[in-house]
Amino acid sequence: MTAVAPTAPAATRHPSPAPRLTRWLLRLHRPALCVWVGLVVLLSAALLWLGGPLTDASAAAWEQYNACAGALNCAYDQPAIIRYKEVYSATTFAVLALPFLVAAWAGTTLTSRELETGTAQLTWAQSVSPVHWLTAKLALPAALVVAGTALVVALHHLAWSAGKGRIDTAKSWSDFPTFYAGGPLTVALALLGLVVGVLTGLLWRRSLPALGTSVVATTGVFAIVHTALPYLWPSVTQVPNRGQGAPSGTGIVVDEGVLTSTGARLPNPYCGGDFFPDCRTTYDKLDVVGYYRDFHPLSHYWPLQLMATALTCAIVAVLVFAAYRVLKSCTGGTPRRASTTE
Repeated sequence: MTAVAPTAPAATRHPSPAPRLTRWLLRLHRPALCVWVGLVVLLSAALLWLGGPLTDASAAAWEQYNACAGALNCAYDQPAIIRYKEVYSATTFAVLALPFLVAAWAGTTLTSRELETGTAQLTWAQSVSPVHWLTAKLALPAALVVAGTALVVALHHLAWSAGKGRIDTAKSWSDFPTFYAGGPLTVALALLGLVVGVLTGLLWRRSLPALGTSVVATTGVFAIVHTALPYLWPSVTQVPNRGQGAPSGTGIVVDEGVLTSTGARLPNPYCGGDFFPDCRTTYDKLDVVGYYRDFHPLSHYWPLQLMATALTCAIVAVLVFAAYRVLKSCTGGTPRRASTTE
């Protein structure tokens, strides 16, 4: 009878850790997810209210006021105007606060807490590599943050557009809070806050220091982007002569001042123009022949938004790369444990 050689048992394949990581991440951060969804829903409802009934009531009140034509006794719905301004300011502030809230949460809980308690090291010792762990920490929250922020940003832009030309005190597009709250730049800043929080959590490995560092670092990058914003797209220049007076109008001003007969640019002394004798003498001494104003008109709204968004995304990419490098240095390139049993 011929002996049959025993065959090695087939390798048992375990399910991919990605689905388990996703489910575990959602379960672990369920309270934060509920808060985020509730915040997005509440803010979306407020913006829909702002762009609909509040805008209509305020626009009607302004029509009543303008119809008075300077009459002493003018009956108009002043509370509707005030209510619109208050809700607009509150919702704009709330949208702008989202990147910093995301940074605070990510720095406090997303990576630092697991490193502080040793949960991350336990996970790495089982069936999940550090790289897969960090990828899950970035990918799923990034999708939720981008989706929620994009929704409220779009609704804010629609609410602002609904009042443009109908409400006399409506904010100009060049008002920086309005500019940020109604464009994709804030979505990129929210993603930046998430990545900054993850990176600071990896660096500190403690929740409380990571919380403060995340918010401060996000504020610093925001300041860099804000400073660079006017220079990310070529500006338009106005050059009125001295008799026309200093240029005015809406837009994001890059630089302004006075021009001499040689074409030199000097700071504007702001003494009041040629109407005042002392000011006329000052301009004559400076050899002023006109004014200049470098600014961005309304047509530059989307170029500035897109360029600033691209800059922010480039910073995000650098920080993501830095996060993986920090993780590698912390773990020594720990390989993923074999997922088969012999």
